[in-house]
Amino acid sequence: MKLVKMLIVTGLLVVFGCTSSQNAGGFGEQLWNGDHFVQKTVDASRLNENIIRAKVEGKWQEYTLTDFPEIFTIWNFNRRIETIEGIAAGNMPGLDGPHNGIVATYGYRREDSKFKVNNAIKGCGFLPRKDKIREIIQLLRDTNEEHFMKKLDILIGLYEGTDSIFDMNKQVSLELYAVPERGTQTFLNQMTDPTSVIVFMDIPTFKLKTIAYLLHPQNPDLTDYEKDVVEYINLVHSYFHGEFSQDFIAVVYNVIEVYNSSPGNKNGRGTLIVP
Repeated sequence: MKLVKMLIVTGLLVVFGCTSSQNAGGFGEQLWNGDHFVQKTVDASRLNENIIRAKVEGKWQEYTLTDFPEIFTIWNFNRRIETIEGIAAGNMPGLDGPHNGIVATYGYRREDSKFKVNNAIKGCGFLPRKDKIREIIQLLRDTNEEHFMKKLDILIGLYEGTDSIFDMNKQVSLELYAVPERGTQTFLNQMTDPTSVIVFMDIPTFKLKTIAYLLHPQNPDLTDYEKDVVEYINLVHSYFHGEFSQDFIAVVYNVIEVYNSSPGNKNGRGTLIVP
């Protein structure tokens, strides 16, 4: 079991932030204010109303968040539970399924490329509802020193709670490698234009069109809720993979459209299913 856990930690961490990162020149450094940044292309002040404003293709636009359809949540939570049960039985997890989102972004042409478009694999998960997040943070804190198998049972219990626990119009991730002197292409694109498209490699296959909202843990102007979001995403990451010496940038993918991209299905093949 120790070997399986070690492989999970070393393997899935690479997948979680798999993207190239180079010096972004003056632009990348301009995004930062000392040890933190503020994403100036997103206005999340009306998220309580499920509305987000974003600067897309150079223009400020307003978007309404949409909830996941049942077909997506059934697939996602069931596959997560299956994967955890497989790990508990000593099986290595595959790279397909709802954890590894393939994230496409566009916006900034880095100096080492002729293109603005980018694609990277990011570890994705659900965010607890605003009225539940402090409770779940406390649960993870209180059980963080439990045996790994016990922690797997706790994660399964959370996933069985589905929409009574989790926010049904968001996915979350971490930006592991972006720092002032080195900007990943995903980070630079999302800071320039927060439009982000996530595809999950599986059958069925789903595509999410989203607005990415980036939160730096050192930003002194984060709201209390945003601080909770940063803490939760980092905590659930270390809860499974092991402790880290720092908190990483949190990314909240606010879902605007959901597509069924399953092959061979007349209701799939890139069909918009919500809204």
